[in-house]
Amino acid sequence: MGEVAAADPAQVAGVISDCKAAEKIPHTTACRVLGVSESWFYKWRHQPVTAREVRHGQLADAIRHVFDASGGTYGSPKVWITLVRQGWRVSVNTVARLMAELGLAGRKARRRHGLTRPGKRPAFPDFVRRDFTADAPDQVWAGDMTEIVTSEGKLYLATVTDLFSRRLLGYAMGARHDADLVAASLNMAAATRGGDVKGVIFHSDRGSEYQSRRFRRACRRLGVTQSMGRVGSCFDNAVSEAFNSVLKVEYVHRRTFTTRTEARQRIATWITGFYNTRRLHSACGYRSPIDYERDHQADPAVELAA
Repeated sequence: MGEVAAADPAQVAGVISDCKAAEKIPHTTACRVLGVSESWFYKWRHQPVTAREVRHGQLADAIRHVFDASGGTYGSPKVWITLVRQGWRVSVNTVARLMAELGLAGRKARRRHGLTRPGKRPAFPDFVRRDFTADAPDQVWAGDMTEIVTSEGKLYLATVTDLFSRRLLGYAMGARHDADLVAASLNMAAATRGGDVKGVIFHSDRGSEYQSRRFRRACRRLGVTQSMGRVGSCFDNAVSEAFNSVLKVEYVHRRTFTTRTEARQRIATWITGFYNTRRLHSACGYRSPIDYERDHQADPAVELAA
């Protein structure tokens, strides 16, 4: 709390009370400006604390905890869902209002530029046709590439996502975006699933890397059927494009990477430690991809999220 922590607690609490009485400034806002929690304020002010004020302060602290745990990316709907699962009885509108008072705002998307360079070979048919759903894991995967800026130069990331759970099964990073990179991401996805992935449909754009001999051979060896969207249509590979946006907006754009090695390590940690295991996905009924797959495995008849 900096200078506030060194000040007299009763005096600071008095300032917050005066702000509410004289200027109609909510306790939540004044506490945020002074760098203290509402529960701290209610502890140190002179007047008796009501049960409603105690709950209000505890709720504000819980909201900030959930928001911080998401890396500062969750908006009010996801914060509300998390709180409800923790046992809170509160409306989403109340959460949105308190987040506004606390100055907490979720991610904002930025415009991104694609890396797709159409290949010269004949393209594969589009077996997905913008239907980005699946009834079970390992029916349809989607892949794409994106770039991450570091002080050392660009780092390219190739990914493979399962359309059933939105789980990122495979990824590979390197200084060049080439066929070896996309093949490595496919091989990692196959290894994640135990090696036997025969019959999986792999959907991508018509980038030259995905039309290369190297990648075609990798698909044939694994028994994977390729599918491709149209040239210049990002909506034909919307799930992969959405992951790239989430990665950039929720993680990459909030940090500076000195080297490619640092970017590799930190992005891999984010994928395995947050995206797959803890991040709430609307397509998974606001569960993490791994939790969604576990629930399906425990009860295959579970209703799929829209």
